[in-house]
Amino acid sequence: MLVIFSAGIAPGLALLSYFYLKDEVESEPLPVVFRTFLFGALLVFPIMFLQHVLQTENVLSPGWLQAFVSAGLFEEFFKWFILYYAVYQHIAFDEPFDGIVYGAAVSLGFASAENIFYLVGNGVEHAIGRALLPVPSHALFGVIMGYYMGKGKFSEKRTSKWIWLSLLIPVFLHGSYDYILISQEYWLYYIMPFMIFLWWLGLRKVKKARALSAAHIKSQYNSQKPLHTQ
Repeated sequence: MLVIFSAGIAPGLALLSYFYLKDEVESEPLPVVFRTFLFGALLVFPIMFLQHVLQTENVLSPGWLQAFVSAGLFEEFFKWFILYYAVYQHIAFDEPFDGIVYGAAVSLGFASAENIFYLVGNGVEHAIGRALLPVPSHALFGVIMGYYMGKGKFSEKRTSKWIWLSLLIPVFLHGSYDYILISQEYWLYYIMPFMIFLWWLGLRKVKKARALSAAHIKSQYNSQKPLHTQ
């Protein structure tokens, strides 16, 4: 059991450490990051219950509805809900890049718990495949969600557009990911280009978020500089 737990949680912690260390302006308090990770892990239980009910009752037929609703909408909405209502207004969320860290934390908490349950049910021999596809995809959905959440909080025009995008884009990407896996006979030929695109998009958002944070800190510094009088 210890082997399964270690294999299940290690990829998530490794990816969370990677995105955490990308924050070059001000590191986030570890207790808040850990709490967000734990919230994400706890989401597995209500989501698995809802998905089990839908599957048992045949509410959603296999295909795009299952991919975009049962997986994409349910999973990303609950992660978005935690990020928006438990972290968005927190004092530690004080620069745009923080959205990347907390978005990755809640997503990787969910992915790690899901990964452990999967390995318990199917065997530790699936650990490498899970570490290469489902766990990184969840991390990148969270990064993209967090980027738009941070942009929405710290942009000069705080419109709801960025907050909506922080939900809708991850739902679309997650749904597309699952649709490839469940509907394509030769899914491996499609999922690899999709993952390359997802990594490119996620790392691009990381770079943009760092630039937004640098500009935000510079703006704060300039606004606090005393005016020299003659």
